[in-house]
Amino acid sequence: MQRRKFIKLSASSLALLLADKLVAGCDTPWHRIGLPDEVWILCGGEWTLLKLSGDSTYTYLDMQVSLATLPDTVSVELQAPHSAVKKIRLKWKYTPAKGAISLGDHWERSYGDLAWRSPEQGRKEPWYLLLHDSRDTVGFGVKTGCNAFCWWTIGPRDLELTMDTRSAGIGVELGGRKLHVADILTIRSKEEETPFMTARRFCSLMCTAPRLPEMPVYGINDWYFAYGNNSPQLILEQTKLMTDLAEDNGNRPFSVIDAGWAEYSPLLPGDSGWQDDFSKPNQKFGDMQKLAADIKKERMRPGLWTRPLCARHDDKPSLLLPSIPGRDNPKNPILDPTIEENLERVKRNIGIYKEWGFELVKHDFSTYDITGKWGFEMEETITVPGWSFMDKTKTTAEVIKILYQSIRDAAGDIYLLGCNTVSHLSAGLFEINRIGDDTSGKEWSRTLKMGVNTLGFRIVQDGHFYATDGDCVGLTKDVAWEKNKQWMQLLAESGTPLFISAQPDVLGAEQKSAIRTAFRQAASRQPIGEPLDWLSNPRPSKWKLNNRIVSFDWNGV
Repeated sequence: MQRRKFIKLSASSLALLLADKLVAGCDTPWHRIGLPDEVWILCGGEWTLLKLSGDSTYTYLDMQVSLATLPDTVSVELQAPHSAVKKIRLKWKYTPAKGAISLGDHWERSYGDLAWRSPEQGRKEPWYLLLHDSRDTVGFGVKTGCNAFCWWTIGPRDLELTMDTRSAGIGVELGGRKLHVADILTIRSKEEETPFMTARRFCSLMCTAPRLPEMPVYGINDWYFAYGNNSPQLILEQTKLMTDLAEDNGNRPFSVIDAGWAEYSPLLPGDSGWQDDFSKPNQKFGDMQKLAADIKKERMRPGLWTRPLCARHDDKPSLLLPSIPGRDNPKNPILDPTIEENLERVKRNIGIYKEWGFELVKHDFSTYDITGKWGFEMEETITVPGWSFMDKTKTTAEVIKILYQSIRDAAGDIYLLGCNTVSHLSAGLFEINRIGDDTSGKEWSRTLKMGVNTLGFRIVQDGHFYATDGDCVGLTKDVAWEKNKQWMQLLAESGTPLFISAQPDVLGAEQKSAIRTAFRQAASRQPIGEPLDWLSNPRPSKWKLNNRIVSFDWNGV
């Protein structure tokens, strides 16, 4: 197809960004974005504008970016046998509609900061971008499982997609390999389709093969009242207390053991967030196989938390990632995930948990441990420039995907719950993903910020990427019951996973009755909850739950 036949993008309507086609055998139009007006590449310290060579190939020196026009996507491929490429940028001429508002995603978890807002020059929108005006909603995104960290930016007269192909903090050294960078796809709202419905449909297009739980996931977790000071006795006490609140409906709840169970590092004794050997329990916990069996005897399904890239204090330096800002404490060594020996350790540990009898594994901290940054810190760069993995031939996205696939392969049919995992690279591999930063058993303001905001803006991904875990209800003496019961109701009726972290001595008759109701609702399949005021409220308070309107008073209780 000739370049001149693609739509030129300098319109006042959102919809004119897209080229309409009709899928054979389907009466629903799909939309494909036109070839970009400019293609840039970052190698070394300078951006270079590539020259169009043929219909859809752009070149400079040995670097070649190829754009293949497929039925529903534009595929991006990179060849650079002698150059280390850091980024590719595609740029379209485009003027957004007056008054349009935009919504993007987050790299991994969100941090209470998602919202529909006016487009802002230079603001990065990870993975996908939605635009809404009075007539249309359109979306621009990349398919899940891509091999670069991708983000969109929109300005007064242009739209850009940047694909970060770095390997850690340096350009990727592909050699003779051709890299399939990403598949770009777009969407336009149908007649009478709300922005929420369009966003849901877009997520289903971005991930065409999600891996989902066979039944709704719900249960208990000890973190938000124990905060690492846990024990087998505490776990079983909580399990026994809560198990009778779940009806025998063929879908039993999980009892997830969070941080605090593994062998401690002698450099950090008692530190539950950093433990030395995740294949061995500490003296306090002892026999993990017996504990898993005891949880099953109480008619709950055992789950376990782990930190897969946590190295032992005496590991050889050759196995470790280099020290960088954010990852420079010598007491916290991190395994290099590009070293096969380390991947085998990760797989072996997951296999051990399966042998112990655990049916869910929650794996945590891998994005931070690899990059040295939390998602909200990835404004300028994904990680600190200059450092490298042992293997420099794979992009950071590829390295992360290989780690995730290793965990998946070792887990087999047990459920995986990703926490601090890259959202777009988790989809299709993990049944459940923690979509926001920690809620709290101590501060209601944190639950309101991280929980309600997260669920309101990422619930569109539920069932299309994975099951979206908005995090726990922390029932403790420190947070008023009148506040927490609203958060529990929203989770229980939203069709998403529900985990309750309940301090045993705060459960009176009212709390137990509410939990019994919440468990019954969460155990059954329900329509996905819809935030009705999300276009204007960053903490949606008006929801459509089970085909009825429910209003929450987040601040007034």
